[in-house]
Amino acid sequence: MIKRLLAPCLILLSSVSMTAQIKHFDVQGHRGSRGLMPENTIEAFKRAIDEGVETLELDVVISKDKQVVVSHDPYFESSISTSPTGEEITEATRGNLYLLDYKEIKKNDVGLRGNPNFPNQRKMKAKKPLLKTMIKSAERYAKSKGVAPLKYSIEIKSLPEEYRKSQPEVSEFSDLVHDIIFQYLPAERVTIQSFDFTVLKHWYVKIHIGEYENVALSALIEPRGDNDVQKNLDKLGFKPNIWSPYFLQLNSERVKELHYLGIKVIPWTVNEITDMQTVKDMGCDGLITDYPDRAKNL
Repeated sequence: MIKRLLAPCLILLSSVSMTAQIKHFDVQGHRGSRGLMPENTIEAFKRAIDEGVETLELDVVISKDKQVVVSHDPYFESSISTSPTGEEITEATRGNLYLLDYKEIKKNDVGLRGNPNFPNQRKMKAKKPLLKTMIKSAERYAKSKGVAPLKYSIEIKSLPEEYRKSQPEVSEFSDLVHDIIFQYLPAERVTIQSFDFTVLKHWYVKIHIGEYENVALSALIEPRGDNDVQKNLDKLGFKPNIWSPYFLQLNSERVKELHYLGIKVIPWTVNEITDMQTVKDMGCDGLITDYPDRAKNL
């Protein structure tokens, strides 16, 4: 009798154990869903949520009036931007966002012309949102759809040669971003990422002295630079939570090396289904894609 009772229990425990071993794969919507909707806009983030994305990937810059703006570049990209009078924003007039108040920034359109590199992107009226507006909108939309709490991977767009030109110094930039994020989100749902290791070092120190919330930190790796893991770790000075290189820089051995160090691997920007499957098969913990709709069956 006891053996008969134990048998189904053992089967159940075995099933639970196998389920626990299934590795979660984090599909992140790059700039929301750039392949489908105007990048880094409210519309793009909503579409990413519709496609089942759990982590919204986005970029932030700073305006003249110290607002945190969701934008990949600290200027208007000429190929996708239109002035309030309906004219294309040229290279000569593309505008440094760091020299514009947000009330001026929001007058320009970044969706009607579409993106020549993404022919399937929907053409529609759209503007660069404030980070606080984006978070509140995404949170409301996710709740209305009944999905799990979203995660946010926020890139601080920073270049040392641009300090005080198209962006503030790292400390001020980071303070502004930190203060906005934690009006609305808990630390466990936030990752801060950057190609600028000075940014990551600043956050690491601030976290460890208790002045910043304990967010995950992700090192973005330039494809043109030295992608040796140890050399980059030496430059960074600490082990980040996540390693995020261009996906063609990766192989199974490098993924194993990073996992051995206790670092997750989430490459960018993986857009073809065959590449997505290859990235998953080599053991990565997730990927960043312009086409979250293509990653549904991974």
